[in-house]
Amino acid sequence: MIQFALRCDDDHRFESWFKSAEAFDKLHKAGMVSCIICGSNQVEKALMAPKVRDSRTRVPAQPPEVTEQALKALKKQVEQNSEYVGMNFVREARDIHDGTAPERSIYGQARPEEARKLIEDGVPVAPLPFLPSRKSN
Repeated sequence: MIQFALRCDDDHRFESWFKSAEAFDKLHKAGMVSCIICGSNQVEKALMAPKVRDSRTRVPAQPPEVTEQALKALKKQVEQNSEYVGMNFVREARDIHDGTAPERSIYGQARPEEARKLIEDGVPVAPLPFLPSRKSN
């Protein structure tokens, strides 16, 4: 895992973890890296100093209201700009990747092993840190 400092075209700055630098490049090229504040996919790596600390120093967490606000903004951006495909996510993602379905932004649900298989096959996907609003019992 690697953490990158990122910046969008509106100069919002945030950090995100990726499996590798290559994984970031693939997701970025596919337009799947977006600002957690405004949703822009015009994101680039920002200058980042390595984090070095001794074992006695604790790193303060972000205030919960900042994290909650960013998650709400991300959820709103995803839901407004993507199609919810529910449990058909794996099939739809693979079909889009293979060119047998129209290219579009989608989100939905997948079992962890299915998501890993998509990533192994080069299909650019990423987990979302929220449940879709359309999910109902």
